[in-house]
Parts: sequence; C-alpha cells; structure tokens
Amino acid sequence: MGPKKIVVVGGVAGGMSAAARARRLSEDAHIVVLERDAYVSFANCGMPYHIGGDIPDRDELLVQTPESLAANLNLDVRVANEVVAIDTSGKIVQVRDLGASRTYQLPYDKLVLATGAKPVQPSLPGIDSPLVHTLRNLEDMDRIKAVVDAGSGRAVVIGGGYIGIEMVEALRHREWQVTLLEAADQVMGPLDPEMAQQVQAELARNGVQLHLGTKAEGFTDTSVLTSDGVLPADLVVLAIGVLPESSLARFAGLHTTDRGAIVVDAHQVTSDPDVYAVGDSVQVTDTVTGEPTVVPLAGPANRQGRIAADHMFGRDARYTTTQGTAIVKVFDLTAGGTGANEKILRRHGIDYRKVYVHPNGHASYYPGTAAMHLKLLFAADDGRVLGGQVVGYDGVDKRIDVLAVAVRAGLTVWDLAELELAYAPPYGSAKDPINMAGFQGSNLLDGTIELWYPQDWGNLPADAVILDVRTERENLECALPMSVNIPVQELRERYEEIDQDRPVYVYCRSGFRSYLAYRMLKGLGFQQVATLSGGTLTMEHSVPWLRPLNGHREPIINYAEADAACALEVLDEVPFANATD
Repeated sequence: MGPKKIVVVGGVAGGMSAAARARRLSEDAHIVVLERDAYVSFANCGMPYHIGGDIPDRDELLVQTPESLAANLNLDVRVANEVVAIDTSGKIVQVRDLGASRTYQLPYDKLVLATGAKPVQPSLPGIDSPLVHTLRNLEDMDRIKAVVDAGSGRAVVIGGGYIGIEMVEALRHREWQVTLLEAADQVMGPLDPEMAQQVQAELARNGVQLHLGTKAEGFTDTSVLTSDGVLPADLVVLAIGVLPESSLARFAGLHTTDRGAIVVDAHQVTSDPDVYAVGDSVQVTDTVTGEPTVVPLAGPANRQGRIAADHMFGRDARYTTTQGTAIVKVFDLTAGGTGANEKILRRHGIDYRKVYVHPNGHASYYPGTAAMHLKLLFAADDGRVLGGQVVGYDGVDKRIDVLAVAVRAGLTVWDLAELELAYAPPYGSAKDPINMAGFQGSNLLDGTIELWYPQDWGNLPADAVILDVRTERENLECALPMSVNIPVQELRERYEEIDQDRPVYVYCRSGFRSYLAYRMLKGLGFQQVATLSGGTLTMEHSVPWLRPLNGHREPIINYAEADAACALEVLDEVPFANATD
C-alpha cells in the first residue's frame, strides 16, 4: 500500500524524478505535478549552449511535455500553476492557476517539494535595469537570446562559476565582446587557485576580458558600475550563485536552516512526515567533511526524487552524501573535480597530502592528445582519496569520473595504482593518469619520495641547492633563479658537484625526470632531497610572482601545439622551460 494522492511542487530534475518513480511503483496513485513556469521538464543545463548556437533547435531542450507525461506515465501535469501556500495540518496546498486567474485547493497524502534554487540578485542600484538578466528557466533564456540575436555587442558576465563560464563561451561564440567580473581572486571557486589559473588563461586566449577581485556596484541602462570603474554594456548576465527557493517550506513551518535550505532526513522527509523535499533547495551532507552543506546539482536532485518516491511506498531508500562532482567546458579546455578541494580541507582541519601529475589524455604517439593537469588530494594517514581536480584538453571527464568513484567508495592511493582501466592508444595509456596519480601518492606515503611544492618557493632553506635536471638547452631557455643544471642523464657521473651536506630541491618540467634524479641521489647517499611535485608545469600556475612573457596572456602551455614556446618568465628575467619531459 502507498499514498493515493501525491502532489509534487516543481518539475525539472528532482520533481519529475519523484513523480515518474512514484508512477512506476503504483498504478493507483493520482499524481499531480504543479509547475509555476510554462515548462515542466527541460534541460536547464543546455540553455547556455542554445544561446551560443551549439544546440540550434530550442525544442531539443524540452525533455518532456505535459502531454507526453500524461500519455506515458498518466501524470496530471499542470504548468503555470503556482503553489502559494501549504496547510500541513489539513494536508492541502493552495494553488494559483496563472492562466485562468483563479485559486483552488488540492489535497494530498504525500507532498514533494522540488522548488529548486533562485539566482542571487543583490540589492544594488539599477538591479532592475532591463540590461540585467539571470538564467534560471527557458523564459530567461529566450530573453537573453533575443538580445544576442539582435546583433553583437558588449556583454558583461558577473560571476565566474559554472553558469558564468558557460555564458562567457556562448557569447564569445556569438561574436560578442565579453568581460567577466569575479569578486574573488580566481574563477571557478571549487577549483584550487593553481588549477583555476589554466582556466583563466584559456578565457584570455579566447578574447575574454577578465576582471578578478572586482565587484559590480550598480547598473545603468547602458553600463555596469564596478569597483574598478564603469564598463559599457549592451547585455549583463548575473551569475553570482543561487539560493534555495524555500519560502513555501518556511511559511508552512517546516524546518529550514539559517541559509534557507530545507532540512531533510536520509529519506528526504522534512520535519513533517508527509512532506518530502528534494533538489537544490535541500541541505545535504558533504561526503568528505561530514558537514551540512547545499550543493545545487542535477545528479543529486534526480537521485533524491527517486529516493523520496521509494520511501513513500515503503522502501528503505536512503540518500547518503553529496561530493560535488562537476565539470565545465571552457572553449577547448575542460575543467572539473570531485570531493574536497584544498581550501575546504584546510578550513576543516583535515590532515591531507597532495600530488600533481601531467600525463597525456591518451597514448602520446596517437594523434590528438595533450598533457593534463591532475591534482590528487588524499588522507595523510591511510591514503584515502579525498578529492581530485583535472584541467586539460582531452580525457578529462573520464578521469574525474574515476576519481568520483574513488571518493564515494573510500578508495586509497594504493587502490588507484592498482585500478585496471580501459586502454587503447586512442583512449588512454597502459599506465593511466589515475594510475600515475596513485603511484605518486603511494610513493609519498610510504617514503619512496619526498616532495616540495611551488608554494614552498621563497621559504626554502638559505643553503638549499636548486637542481635542474633537464637538458642544458632547456636550462638555457628558461630556468629557476640560482638553479644548478645537471641533466639527469649526467647525474651519476657529476653528482659529486653537489654538496651532500646541503638540502637539494630537484625540479624538471613535469616531475618525472626529477623523480628519477631523486631516487638516484638517495641511492648515492644524499639524505636531504625533495622533488618538485608537478614540475614547472604546476609551478607556472601556482606562484604569484610569475608574469606573462612579453605581456602575452596565452596559457603557459598551449597543449594543442606540439612546439609550444616558453610563455612565462620570472620577475628577474629568468624564465621557465616548456620542453617535453
């Protein structure tokens, strides 16, 4: 037995998942879906790509219609019907039919709230200007696209998160001049700063004017007022984040947090046993930290809707945690991650270790690959994977997915080293990037290797030997200040040139040759040796005293070009090398 009258407030991911699953579990229940907008089931993640032209047919975004849902699932779907109040004691919702300008009441046995999230709109002068748009639904998309279709102009995108980045790319594809404002000192907050640097370089390479540490302070009908001055604009897209849309729950007396998230248990049940809540409006538990948080993602919303329907029909379905797995396309680049980043681990006092690796997306001898920037974070005691971030041009998504499974399953760096992953030259390597990260992580924890990091530069011991083990040609082109160059191939014959009583900090381009040198020196009796994790490929993205060579804003490594030139130099005119490890 189960409920006979189910009302779902809100469609799209969470609400439609709950309604569809409920129908599959019961042919007898009367299931009503109430959606205040004109569309109940659409691909909201595809909206920037329709604006940009990658998805030319708007109808492709319409996943289901009320008619198809009625025909296939016998759902009573009512669009343009807004729930304005909930009477939990009487188990009734009050509904405003926006098309007929009438109000009616609808009883329920079980109620599912899938009200989602709303864009943050700060109280700034001119925020109601017709220049300013947000992107939440298809109506918002249509308004933005109408402006874009009218002819190219100057756009200002405010907020460097996922939606902001996607809108920047969409507008550049439509040949608009685009300025991106970000109040923080980096785009893509879920990434650590050194990982976001490559995203920022890709934006600049594609003609985006990037203003970091810059806040919007107001709007006119023709400009954006910022902390750095006035920016002329023909279009403004506000994408500074979202907040849970929980006013219905709050006014109904359901338990919500100070930040407005609806509190639910593992079955998605609210403080009222007959009311469920799913999706972007609910509080979840972080997989790594165990702390409460809000993570607005489509995947968790779909799973939560299914769990709510299962539970109302007597199944012991439970939602566990959210780890925040996400990915974004940035022109030719792909960036994303899963689990905790370094900022979160530090904030929560979690003891961790990290490694950087730069393997190719697939076998280097097969055309079309590129080096990726992979960062792995893991527990200092047992090596359990806590998070990972990947930025690169090919094969990024599959590595993020493997890391997502590792975080969810509690795998360790030793497990990563042992994973048997799909390999053929067009798709991967015999030693996959995930394996490589596992090798380095396990080497670090078992003492096979000692690492130093770009952030250590400036704090190295005064008597340190900085050893460059790349070729002489590479060293002459670009090198760390005050470094000694002994190519790894010559190190066995020339190691006596290094004072064994001084600490030795080895580096190369990606970390591989310096690892060989590290093991060689340790075998020759050196006691104080460390190798630069990720090599200069990581350092180029990490150290604030680097500046672009000759004022250019291209990425340090143009991975699409096999003969990429050196693109960064240090302030004392001694640049790095970009030769191949």
